[in-house]
Amino acid sequence: MNWNRKFLLVLACLGGALPIGAQETDIRRDATVNAVEQVMPSVVNIATKGTVPVQDPFEQFRRQMLGQQLYDESYSLGSGVVIDENGYLLTNDHVIRGADQIQVRFGTGTNDYEATVIKSDAKSDVALLKLKARPGEKFHAIKLAKEDDLLLGETVLALGNPLGLGGSVTRGILSSKSRMAPRQGAKLDYPNWLQTDAPINPGNSGGPLVNLRGELIGINVAVLNETASGQPVQGIGFAIPIRLVEDALSEIFPTEFVKSYWFGARVKVGSYPLVITSVQPDSPAGKAGLKVGDVVMQVNGKVPKTFIDFGDLLASNAVSEIPITYRRGDQVSDANLRLVPESSVFNAALVRQKLGVTLEKSSDGFVITKVEAESPASKAGLTPQTLIWAVDRQSPPADITGFAKLLYAKKRGETVLLHTLTIEPAGDFKVLRRNVVELATR
Repeated sequence: MNWNRKFLLVLACLGGALPIGAQETDIRRDATVNAVEQVMPSVVNIATKGTVPVQDPFEQFRRQMLGQQLYDESYSLGSGVVIDENGYLLTNDHVIRGADQIQVRFGTGTNDYEATVIKSDAKSDVALLKLKARPGEKFHAIKLAKEDDLLLGETVLALGNPLGLGGSVTRGILSSKSRMAPRQGAKLDYPNWLQTDAPINPGNSGGPLVNLRGELIGINVAVLNETASGQPVQGIGFAIPIRLVEDALSEIFPTEFVKSYWFGARVKVGSYPLVITSVQPDSPAGKAGLKVGDVVMQVNGKVPKTFIDFGDLLASNAVSEIPITYRRGDQVSDANLRLVPESSVFNAALVRQKLGVTLEKSSDGFVITKVEAESPASKAGLTPQTLIWAVDRQSPPADITGFAKLLYAKKRGETVLLHTLTIEPAGDFKVLRRNVVELATR
């Protein structure tokens, strides 16, 4: 030990102050504190206001007689986390479901913002929101962890707005990694989630579960307070793992389509630099020579930071030729492409080509107005005036463009399930009959 070091230690033992610049490292500043300081600026509290219809029939009747409204106001509190500097944030679908107004406040107590829902998916319980910010305003975004980078027993932190108390942090370990991948069409439940003993309470839903690097490994979703038989349990909280979050974001914010234009390639959510994971045939991306595995280096001369930034860069020059620089193996190449309006490709003509039906949008789905002879629809027995109220066990697309997109994604001969409603005679009466019709696309 050198004499200068000895002097400092002796001075400290005698109660003397250490000279400026010679202070010892603060023992309190460990990995947990550093991770919290890194993540907290991206954590938000979410307050929603909405309406729910009155369910009690007697109360409905009473209000009708008195001329009162047939719904009640509903309020909820939850959490979220910013994933893009332009104000995009993640939360749970159940946090904002049915909300008419969404107010967001950062866990650091800074400005309040209104938010709009970009898209929400009840099946995955993931929602993507966008803050209504000032032009050019940027936000602190969390970094996403690699989807397979989880250590059983590692220290994890849950941040959010428990019980409406504001920005809060709890610590625990990763008790169990996702046990299995969800089955097709099955409801997501705790077998598919991460388990932690970091306390998660009402209001934590939608907030981040992070590792000691300050990386997002999951979205807090639920807590188990008692068993099916009513026995109390402690220390069992759940989070949607980053792998499932990224899968949901790929469907919520698909880069094949940007601002009503067709690009035709998807990049992997969470990767950096961005890697192309799929290319649609005959799309602008495909015609430009882009392939699966290509690494996107620049778009319009700028480096995309996230998959959202990538879509924004494409959309910023949608009506012109767009230069893209990419790396394939060790070679860096340039390509130029021009996006096309999605409605010029994904329209009623594509639906007729794939299924042989002409559709008309209705409030309940799509009504078949014409069926081509010898088409898949004709061979399946579909007739005019049939209502399609669901597709592939899901609610029908919002419009004919969405219906055509769904069909385009299917290969020739791949099936589509149409859930139909028809009016059929039954003696002197007519009855509504539900059917599920399976068609092979052409």
